[in-house]
Amino acid sequence: MQAVRGNTQAIAGDKQSTGKTAGEALDALTAQLEGGELGTLLILQSFRPDWFFSEVEQQRLSKLINRWRTARDQGEMLPPEQQAELDSLVEAELKAATARTAALIQQLNP
Repeated sequence: MQAVRGNTQAIAGDKQSTGKTAGEALDALTAQLEGGELGTLLILQSFRPDWFFSEVEQQRLSKLINRWRTARDQGEMLPPEQQAELDSLVEAELKAATARTAALIQQLNP
């Protein structure tokens, strides 16, 4: 799904629909699908900052992940304070993903 001029767009194969909310777009798309086409729903986040996980948090997480990868590739570890911060940001992003999902469920079931 993606936002299109204030609407949300849902796409499945060659079928697509739009709606004012994610739920409306999904309902319109589901109505177009045949029984064999119904299955698991996959929603991809655009990885843009939002009220659940800010741009500052995303930038810091990215920087720490890059440092962690460099350290790993050199057979080293991050300093303990950076590892703790990385762990904390990963947990915060997981909580943000959970909150995004809960918000979407509320939109789908008003």
